[in-house]
Amino acid sequence: MGNHEMGPPWLIPMLSASYFIPCAVHGESNKSECNMFCLDCMGGAFCSSCLIYHRDHRVVQIRRSSYHNVVRVNEMQKYIDISCVQTYIINSAKIVFLNERPQPRPGKGVTNTCEICCRSLLDSFRFCSLGCKLGGMKRGDPDLTFALKLKQNRDPFFGGSESDDSSTPKKIRRTYAFNRLMDGLSIYSSNNDGAESSGDDAATNISPATLPNFNHRNARRRKGIPHRAPF
Repeated sequence: MGNHEMGPPWLIPMLSASYFIPCAVHGESNKSECNMFCLDCMGGAFCSSCLIYHRDHRVVQIRRSSYHNVVRVNEMQKYIDISCVQTYIINSAKIVFLNERPQPRPGKGVTNTCEICCRSLLDSFRFCSLGCKLGGMKRGDPDLTFALKLKQNRDPFFGGSESDDSSTPKKIRRTYAFNRLMDGLSIYSSNNDGAESSGDDAATNISPATLPNFNHRNARRRKGIPHRAPF
């Protein structure tokens, strides 16, 4: 498989980068740990003070969970397809692990494990991390891909996902209905330009339907005390 078929060019550098080490430039700063990665520069990890050099770039923040590097799903799924990889919820945020986490002995009753590192998984997943999914692709599985399903004439790794425009159809339908409404109002107004109508007639045309009569006397009437029938 070619490099493009194995995922975007920044994937392997992101997985193999060293994180949470002191920044070589801002080592004396309080926030000098390298927990950022630029998908455009594809260099090493850098600290938050280095963000000024990556303005208008695609930058993701790497976090830690149980001494393993993770990234939030809402940051990563904009650029690659993370299907078949199990996600976790940590601190109310859905995350995905970057690299494999070997588990020598799966727990009792485990029916599904990662195809690469044997980590216990839910039944609906095949891999425990992005790196393990990459390992499955290296084995030649044709069903695995990191490419997003995109519209025509867009790059699968640089053009953004199709989900970015998920609200467009609803907006189009809403705009179409609004235009139909405006067309109907314009036709109604043009048909009545030559007719003379009083203010009372105009009010009659737009007034709501007559409400049904409601008998308030019956509404206030209370039921009497029930009496038992004689034997």
